Amino acid sequence: MSETPNSELKQQFRGMARAGQTLGLAYIGVVNGLFAALRDLETSDSDTLAAATAMDPAYVRRWCDAAYAFGLLETQGERFRLSDSGAAMIPDAAGTLMPVAAQAILNMHMAERAAELMRTGERPGEQVLAERKTLLPWFGPMLEANFASFFEQTICPDVPFFTEVNERGGLAVDLGCGNGWYLRALARRCGALHGLGIDGFEENIAQATRLAAREGLGDRLRFAAGDAHHFTLDEPADLIAMNRALHHVWEAGGATFIARLRDNLRPGGAAVIWEPDWPADRAVLRIPAFTGLSFQNLAEHVQGNHLLRAEEIAAAFADQGLAPEIFRFGEGQEAIIVARKPA
Repeated sequence: MSETPNSELKQQFRGMARAGQTLGLAYIGVVNGLFAALRDLETSDSDTLAAATAMDPAYVRRWCDAAYAFGLLETQGERFRLSDSGAAMIPDAAGTLMPVAAQAILNMHMAERAAELMRTGERPGEQVLAERKTLLPWFGPMLEANFASFFEQTICPDVPFFTEVNERGGLAVDLGCGNGWYLRALARRCGALHGLGIDGFEENIAQATRLAAREGLGDRLRFAAGDAHHFTLDEPADLIAMNRALHHVWEAGGATFIARLRDNLRPGGAAVIWEPDWPADRAVLRIPAFTGLSFQNLAEHVQGNHLLRAEEIAAAFADQGLAPEIFRFGEGQEAIIVARKPA
């Protein structure tokens, strides 16, 4: 019997749907502490797991069955234990896969919002990140797991300004600091700096303050709620960082914002901008390392933003009298622009 039309394509998309279900189940286990609790319990029936995590027993029973079916759990009689895949989802596990699950759910949320908003052209802004109660608390940890080690081990050693600013000490400011992962990583490498993180979400400020204290960095790092679009500093900064966040303020007036950065820098200081580097040639988006940028750019449009090219960022800083230098990482899709203020 011949295959029905598109049967191969249908199987391919069913496989994608199954992967989405797996990540959905993984996300439930992450945000409700189910994987971490099973690590501590080693094996458990569903009722004991529900009691350990303060979750509803009926929900946990059905989650355990589904997580077993999709290979996130194994069984020993009526008891469950983590599979290798489930253990990899524990947020504090080495090389955790938690960000993959969190990003998948965020992508689906953004896809649903884009499907609705495409009909009207409305762009509601960054508040869409807070529309799902479980997502926002995991946004910072997701970014930290994805980027903190990369920043500390690869970017810091290869961008000379970090060594220079540490030699003279001073203030490092992170605009849109999230859970403070960047300042904590910077503080670990640059012992002469103290830091200020500013973010618009109170949830992020509370999380950042708590994590800095836990790591013994509370005396060097401070976090405050504020609008990165209109920030003011009590003292000029030696370093002002924005990590994958400059595009969030660009459409509201990039030149004005860059002038504000310049005016809040100490002479000899620099703005250090980390941005996904939007390619000039659309064909580059078919390269696997860049493909995700295309979906991110759609999600950014929902938030009132769009991704930028490193060269246009550098040109905008040069127009405001700063001297920019571009560094590229991660197969070229990650750009660091260091824009120095004349001494």
